[in-house]
Amino acid sequence: MNEPASAPSPFYQSVGAYFDRAADLSSFPVGLLDQVKSCNGIYRMKFPVKDDEGNIVVIEAFRAEHSHHRLPCKGGIRFSPHVTQEETVALAALMTYKCALVGLPFGGAKGSVRIDPRAISPGFRERVTRRYTAELVKKNFIGPQTDVPAPDYGTGEQEMAWIADTYRALNFNQPDTYACVTGKPLDLHGIPGRREATGLGVYFGIKECLDRAEDMAALGLTPGVAGKRVIIQGLGNVGSHAAHFLQKNGALIVGLAELGGGLYDPAGLDLRRAQHHFRENGSLADFGAGTFVADPAQVLEMPCDILVPAALESVITPANAPRIQAKIIAEAANGPVEFAADEILTARGILVIPDLYLNAGGVTVSYFEWLKNLSHVSFDRMTTRISEQAKTQIIDAVERLTGRTLENGDRHQITAPPREVDIVHSALAETMAFAYHQIHDAWKTRDLPDLRTAAYTVALDRVCRSYLAHGIFP
Repeated sequence: MNEPASAPSPFYQSVGAYFDRAADLSSFPVGLLDQVKSCNGIYRMKFPVKDDEGNIVVIEAFRAEHSHHRLPCKGGIRFSPHVTQEETVALAALMTYKCALVGLPFGGAKGSVRIDPRAISPGFRERVTRRYTAELVKKNFIGPQTDVPAPDYGTGEQEMAWIADTYRALNFNQPDTYACVTGKPLDLHGIPGRREATGLGVYFGIKECLDRAEDMAALGLTPGVAGKRVIIQGLGNVGSHAAHFLQKNGALIVGLAELGGGLYDPAGLDLRRAQHHFRENGSLADFGAGTFVADPAQVLEMPCDILVPAALESVITPANAPRIQAKIIAEAANGPVEFAADEILTARGILVIPDLYLNAGGVTVSYFEWLKNLSHVSFDRMTTRISEQAKTQIIDAVERLTGRTLENGDRHQITAPPREVDIVHSALAETMAFAYHQIHDAWKTRDLPDLRTAAYTVALDRVCRSYLAHGIFP
């Protein structure tokens, strides 16, 4: 990563330190490792947009393409008043390693716009989004084969729809314009399952970890999700879906932390009611159940089996790491644990499931959406009828052999073909399971200190081999 002009943030430093720790264990040439670490391109822009009163506001924004070892680049767009160039570069670097880790053919990228999406009107947000897209088009920092954005903190399906529409208007003669961005609404060539993808991927990753009986025994836990006490920090899209799938599969949500405070109840919280209360009131205060804590950071330090930070980076620092009582930290957000804090947690025997693996569900399903847009056909259309016919033939044969006949309801349930969302969820589960197996195998067979180092090692190995395969480093 290129050195920023100002003092690096803890998040930026942590990403570099995690990379360096894995690189020190690598046998690849130093020059190649330097190339993998460097950010290939950063576009910093300022552009004018009129606000609702007609005044001109100058907007600062960034797009970082960290690695071109695979194209297109892939990474979300973040809307926040606090974004910086170095944060954008660090997030793009994480995307490079994340895509390599789960086997996606992308280089890492990230975009950011310095606005507060909660404090501006939808009209102003649309004008900013469309102008940002036009600026990216000018410098070839967006395109189906070049750089494909997606939602991130502060953005969602609506912003992706505006981006797709703007790109299409500026490239009307291209056949694959809707593949320029993922995370779009279903009505604009999105894919079922994308909205919950990151949170569902978090669940799948936690499940894979909990299924390793030997690792759980070392933590004093029984295998499996059922009965695990979980604290969720962040009730946005990722945290809400992760909490939903964990609770659905038997976990007990004992703590919730959000802006303005948090809740804790060792007997378990009503997740759906708490989410509704937060949406209606903007706070978890006066919920009427559990203990309300005005400082949400204190909830992270309360007793639980699994702590899921699902908001922003650097929420676990050297200051609070000694007080964390969780046995497992599942990094649903990007960079929630600082490097120095990570060393404290590891020394205390706390297992950290790293972000570059655990929150890869979003980009994985974005990959499926990108493929769907390029092929111009849904995943289920080509297989629905033949799948139903094959199952029907099997049932007919079983009925003839046994002399028994299934009820119509049972027959329909068994022969029903998979929906596109079923295919997406199944492929996501397989991706997360296969990636965890490879990380865990590297952790144990290479005698690495923790899962994070193992994840970076696997990712680094793949990116380096991709560069070597291109013949860039003979």
